[in-house]
Order: sequence, then structure tokens, then C-alpha cells
Amino acid sequence: MLSNRLLTSIAAGLVASTCLATAAWAFQESPILAEQVAAGALPPVEERLPVNPTVINAVEVGQYGGTWQRAYKGPGDRWGPTKLMEERVLKWTPTEDGGMQLTPGYIESYSVNETSTEFTFTLLDGLKWSDGHPATTEDVKFWYDDVFLNTDIVPVIDPTFSPGGKPLTLEVVDERTFIIKFAEPYVYFLTILAKDSTGEPSLDRPSFLFPKHYLSQFNNHYVSEEELNAAAQKYSVEKWTDLWGSKGIVTAWWSNPDLPVITAWKIETPAPADVVTMVRNPYYYAVDQEGNQLPYIDRIEHKLFEQQETFNLMVVQGQIDMQGRYVQLQDYTFYKENEERGNYHTADWVSADTWSLAPNLTTKDEVLAGLYANVDFRQALSIAIDRELINEVAFSGLAEARQAAPISGSPYFNAELEQHWTEYDPDKANELLDGAGLTERDGDGYRLRSDGQRLTLVVEASDAVWGNALELLADNFADVGIELLPRIIDRTQWDSNRDNNDYQMQWVPFDRLSVVPADPRNMMGSDSYGNQYFVWYSTDGASGIEPPADHPIRTLWADWDKASTSGSLEEADAAVNHMIETFVTNGWVIGVVGEATVPNIVGNNFHNVRAGLVSDDVSRGIGLGQTQQMWLDQ
Repeated sequence: MLSNRLLTSIAAGLVASTCLATAAWAFQESPILAEQVAAGALPPVEERLPVNPTVINAVEVGQYGGTWQRAYKGPGDRWGPTKLMEERVLKWTPTEDGGMQLTPGYIESYSVNETSTEFTFTLLDGLKWSDGHPATTEDVKFWYDDVFLNTDIVPVIDPTFSPGGKPLTLEVVDERTFIIKFAEPYVYFLTILAKDSTGEPSLDRPSFLFPKHYLSQFNNHYVSEEELNAAAQKYSVEKWTDLWGSKGIVTAWWSNPDLPVITAWKIETPAPADVVTMVRNPYYYAVDQEGNQLPYIDRIEHKLFEQQETFNLMVVQGQIDMQGRYVQLQDYTFYKENEERGNYHTADWVSADTWSLAPNLTTKDEVLAGLYANVDFRQALSIAIDRELINEVAFSGLAEARQAAPISGSPYFNAELEQHWTEYDPDKANELLDGAGLTERDGDGYRLRSDGQRLTLVVEASDAVWGNALELLADNFADVGIELLPRIIDRTQWDSNRDNNDYQMQWVPFDRLSVVPADPRNMMGSDSYGNQYFVWYSTDGASGIEPPADHPIRTLWADWDKASTSGSLEEADAAVNHMIETFVTNGWVIGVVGEATVPNIVGNNFHNVRAGLVSDDVSRGIGLGQTQQMWLDQ
């Protein structure tokens, strides 16, 4: 359970306008960089850092050097490494009591006008890309004119950047200062920046910044069609626009060692590889409280694995220095029992996810779509689940039975919504299913659909580790006459099926339940239960599937439209709370268990990993722990 510290810390962070100023520094740097300076391959550290670098207060001032050993699951596992080092203009960082606060990233200051329609940002003086090229508002202007407004690269502007249907606008003041303007008040803009930055088309998504000096060679505003076609051929993609995006070979840091970045590390050996390697960025903009340029760790290596048993063996053999990704709760006892053998300990966080069943409301199976549209059918699915059993068996008893609703400690937590339709009542579920017209059964006791077929739900999961939970769910559903067939597929296919509207139901970690307005799109249907509906909403009907005129998802969208243009935080929060209530009480996503323990494997020679923090996509998962200040004994 989370305390109310999350609420107070977030509230404090939202109103801050921070100007970082430092005393005269005597900067220090990694010995491997000092060697390059001595050899004439790099300028001195004080010339590589901004005039007043951002200060990241390390839990403990660390030592330079070493290689951080992790594991990854292949090219599709790009988000795990990305969250180690994403940069935002404003970032969620932990408070001393374990809450969350907004702090400046690569900016000297920011301010918001009284009506929350203008947001002014000033870049750090002397900020540089990883290749040493200055990062200025030229890069901001390039992002806005040549990427954000370039419909060849960004065909549709996300609703979170166009409240009220009117996209943000940019005014450049000088080489370091720029103003983002909205037609109407937008009190949630800073929290959205901290989560999603300015969105696609990149992987690490540096807010407002794209390296013009490098990326202009792949942009149709700067080079000819012949040059773009040649670039596409060089990188073996079908068309030049495929070079862009979070999977683009050029703009995804994960794929392109030549891409200039402002992150603490950059890619050296990309996937696919048995070992993906990242190396420190010599121009990283931040220092610790004693003026040591960060990060402390020189390199990160991600070793490829396929089976969970292989990963667990790596943990026990001491091959994992620090990692939470793929550390499974069902193996928690195993991890604890082998701490001494593997020379590690666990630093437990709390998850903001609720593991859930997400029906596809727009499934191509018309009979199933009709059932999903029936509120009694959705309620029957929910109350047919024995959540306590699933928690004990599949989550080692380290989660809690709950609905897909904001977590405790969130400003948007509601105890009644958390427990909506979570009672285990198979008798009532059977009554509801009978009332929905599903009274006929086959010889095995399974209910028959209106077309005479067995009522079967194919549930997709992206990892075999969830087979146990799905088997338990299958037993629960069989008790009420519904056949559940688990389908384990890889993450890339899992995502693709959702994007292509080619699935019936998925097993998902429904997240973003700490600070809901930081990314409301999950609740609005995006990449979830109503993805094609959301596409229709976000494109103003140009694509996707239009929901029925009386569908309550339209009420939910109207709530966000109101929240994103409200003149006060109180008015906006009221609309968000109504949006949350509409989402939960309609039961479009069927929460099972959540607020689970999140164990992080931490080698006993690995330092500055705090326990007790909140793990959520909103705060970029492990990124909340400020990986730049983590270090290894040398």
C-alpha cells in the first residue's frame, strides 16, 4: 500500500519553477574520459559541461567506473534499456520520503503564466549533444517546424499536445529560451511532459529537442527525394519515413550509434546482439553534489536471454548487477533464498500496475463484440475471478485484489472504485450470463454463443511466465461455462495484434495509475480495450472505428477534453475524477491484482538503489531511481 506522501509530493512539484544556480565548481570526471582529454581526443570537462550544470543529489557520492551487467530479451525489448536513461525537460524524481516531485532536467529554468497558457523554458547555457555539438533553440525550432508539424513524419498530433483540438505553438525568444503556447489553459502540461515528453517520433523522446545538425539529412524539408530514397536504401527500409519513429533505424537511439543524444549513456553495440552495449556520454549535462560529472558507471551491458529459467540462473550466478525487469513475483521466494549465493539483495518497490484482462471492444468477431458491449457480460467476467487465489499462487501473495483504478496514495485514489466488481461470486456471474442469453451449453458444459459456437475467449500474453495466472483464470471461467484459451506470443506480435485490431482479449499490466493526467490515454482506450475507438477520436474521425453515438466512452473523452482546457487545477481534477469513474464503473478493463511488490535485484557491490519507490510508466519505471547516480565498487 502507498501512503498519502505521493499526493503531497506531486502537488508540491507541480507549482515549482526552479532556476538552478551553482557556485564555482571544480569539476571531476571519469578516469577514462580524463585519459581521452590527455590524449587530445576530448576537450576538458569544464568545456564539455554547461556553465551551471544540473545537480543530481546522489544518495551517496559514488566511485567512477565499471560495467553494469543486465539482461534483455531481444530487439523488441527496447523500452527496458530506454527507461534507464530517458531525459525530459522536467522529470519525476524521488523525495526523501519516497514520494515523487517534478525537477528540471536539461533546462536552467521554467515558468508558467497565470492562465497556464504559456510555458517558458530556458536551456542550460552550454548544453551539448553527445558529439559535442551545441544544443540550442535551433534544435527546438527543427523539432517544431520540421518534425512535429511535418505530416509526413507525424501524420496525427496526439490529443495530449493539442488540447481542445488546437496544437501547441512555439515562440523562440533567443538561442536558449523558448515559449510553448496553448489556445486555452492547460494545467496538466508539465506532468505530461515528464511522462511522455513531446511524444513520437523517437524512442528516448527528448522534449522539444531533435539534433538538427544530424537529422536534417533525413528530413524532406532539407534534402531531395532522391537523397531520401538513397537513405532508405542504405538503411534497408521501404521508405524514408520508416527511418523515423520509436522503431526507426535512425531516430531510435537503441538502433543507431551515430544518433547524437543528451542521455547519460548512448548505444555502442545495438540489438540484435548477444550482448548489447551502451557507453557513457562524455557531454552529459549533470553533476553530483560535489561536482562529479555523471554518470558514475562507464558502460552497461545487456546479455540476451530467452527463457525465464535462464534469467533466474543469471541472477543466482551473480551475473545481474541491478535489474527489476523480468524479476518475477512468482519466483520471489527463490530470489530471497539465493541472495547469499548470488551476492545480491532485493530492493523492493511498489507497482502502480494492475494486472488485467483487456477485452477488445472492436474485435472483428461480431458476436463477441456484441457480448463485450453488454455491461452484464463484463460484470460476469469480473466477478467470476477468484483474485485472492491468483494473488497467492501467481503473485506469491505480494499483490492485492483490486480493480484497474488509481493506486492508494494517488491524488485520484477512490477506495470504492478500487474494489468495483472484485467480489468473487460465480453464482451471480452465472445468473448474469444466463440473463445475457447465454443459456445453451455444449456437451462439455461450455456456453454456446448465438451462432452456436462454443463461447471461447483467446487471451494473449507476451510472456510465458504468465501461463500460471492464465490457467487459474481459465479454471475460474470454466466454472461459469466460458472457455479461456491462453495464447503466449512475443512482445512484438502482441503489440502488433493490438495495433491491427487482430485479437480478442489480452493480459496486460494496466499502468499509469499513479498520476492519471500525466498520461490518460490508456483509460481513453489507446493501446488498450478500445484502441480503434481512440484512433477515431484522436484523428477526428479520419481513421479508426467510430463508437456508437450513445457509447459511454464518448463521455470519458469529453471529460478529458474538459480537463485539458480547464482554467484551474481543481476544475481539471474534477473532470479527471469523473473520467476515472466512467472508466472503472463500465468495466471495460477487468482488473485482477495490483499494487504488487516490485523486487529489484541489486548486487551487494552496487550502490544508490533506493527501496520503497513507486514503479509506474508515468515516472518511467526504474528511471525514477535516477540511474545516473548509481555506482559500482571498484
